[in-house]
Amino acid sequence: MDVYKKLEELGVSLLGPTPKGGIYSSIQPYGDHLLYVSGTAPHNSVDENMCGKLGSEYTIAEGQEAARRCMVNIISNLHHELGDLNRIKKFVKILGFVASAPDFYEHPQVINGASQLLKDVFGEEAGLPARSAIGVAALPWNIPVEIECIVELKD
Repeated sequence: MDVYKKLEELGVSLLGPTPKGGIYSSIQPYGDHLLYVSGTAPHNSVDENMCGKLGSEYTIAEGQEAARRCMVNIISNLHHELGDLNRIKKFVKILGFVASAPDFYEHPQVINGASQLLKDVFGEEAGLPARSAIGVAALPWNIPVEIECIVELKD
């Protein structure tokens, strides 16, 4: 399966690298086959900046779209780092942070927006990693979702 053909079928356009919000590496190789991908926001140069929390400013469906945007940004960043997304063997782990109102408890449902995109693009074996979804009081720039991940590369 060619990742780029699948992205095209899904109508997903790769974007430029997301700007960093601090002093860190967006993608850090570890050993020969792992990449650690830093927390990534749902906005970039073509998306409007989403601000607010789930359960007050955003619905679950809107949160899923924010998580999906985070993953589009991650996939785009990986493309720029690797030069070829077909080098990805699998997504090992994703960690999703959801800024939410105190009485919001559907954090896993929100992060499903990112998981669904990975499954659709990379398939179940490569695109369904271990996952955690954590609710937080606030995220940088008042974004509703931030996602980081670990990716394994092919030999």
